[in-house]
Amino acid sequence: MKLPGQDVIARQADEHLVTHRVKLPRKVVEHPFRQVAKRLSIALVVLVATALIVYVDRDGYTDSSDGPVDLLDSFYYATVTLSTTGYGDIAPISDAARLTNIFVITPLRVLFLIILVGTTLEALTERTREEWRLTRWRSTLRDHTVVVGFGTKGRSAIQTVCATGLKKEQVIVVDPSSRVIDAATADGFAGVIGDATRSDVLKRAEVHKARQIIIATQRDDTAVLVTLTARQMNRGAKIVAAVREEENAPLLKQSGADAVITSASAAGRLLGLSVLSPSAGMVMEDLIQQGSGLDIVERPVIKAEVGRTPREVDDLVVSVVRGHRVLGYDDPAVGTLGLTDRLITIVRVTPGTQVAPDIRPLPRA
Repeated sequence: MKLPGQDVIARQADEHLVTHRVKLPRKVVEHPFRQVAKRLSIALVVLVATALIVYVDRDGYTDSSDGPVDLLDSFYYATVTLSTTGYGDIAPISDAARLTNIFVITPLRVLFLIILVGTTLEALTERTREEWRLTRWRSTLRDHTVVVGFGTKGRSAIQTVCATGLKKEQVIVVDPSSRVIDAATADGFAGVIGDATRSDVLKRAEVHKARQIIIATQRDDTAVLVTLTARQMNRGAKIVAAVREEENAPLLKQSGADAVITSASAAGRLLGLSVLSPSAGMVMEDLIQQGSGLDIVERPVIKAEVGRTPREVDDLVVSVVRGHRVLGYDDPAVGTLGLTDRLITIVRVTPGTQVAPDIRPLPRA
């Protein structure tokens, strides 16, 4: 089956064939050009200072070609001395000039060489350092979260997942735009530039070792292709995908997605609910926003709750997860709670409160 827009995706993949790469978050540093300009400025200051020192004590130097040393000769001497060229046509002859060369000009020469050599070495070792960081990063990466698409949906999904205590080092963003990946790395996430429908791009994101995959692409057909590719590479990962049209949700599930969120329909239902009851709309909006007010979370049943009914639990239970079934709190099939059950509850949280690791927020629309 050939999905609409597949040719466009293939062309985009070819465009990103040589551009997809991994970018790790790093500390904010000066632009390389600014760093080079700063070092060249320091080198120039050292050169001018050396020339002025020589010119002030010009009577202590001799020029084998024309005798006296002028300002141009001073800059010439400073240049050949600091660069260790040393032609020998201008030389110190007085004791004061020779002492100045020993205790002043020689340290300036060392400083000058350090500036030039340091700039060269930094340029040569930058790629080596980056490759070492990537190797170390890959060796320690396990059970991470891959987010395909860093738009509004992708950002919100990451914020929700990180609110449960997931570290930013355990999140990898995949997007074809280098600007988007730059924004992701600026926020502290690792990023992979490239088309996520390609297996080699997902391999760079270590999808085969991921625990969960969030697919928040702009197009539904792209989401289907990414889901198919990701599921083929990782059979055990939990895949949650977002689609715009509700009619495409069954296709996503057939492709291997564990859960599908229909963004357009969810937004439409929220709009309709807000029209019928603005207060109910405010409550739903509060439930959707993770980290403050009311939150919907999934947690395990504790020993003290075993044998009780959902109504007897201290928390406000909405549903009970038993095996692969989600039962309403008032479903007669629930009966009493077992130790293997999980509860979907509504809890009140305050800003800064961190959800326990075993308590998971529900997928957001």
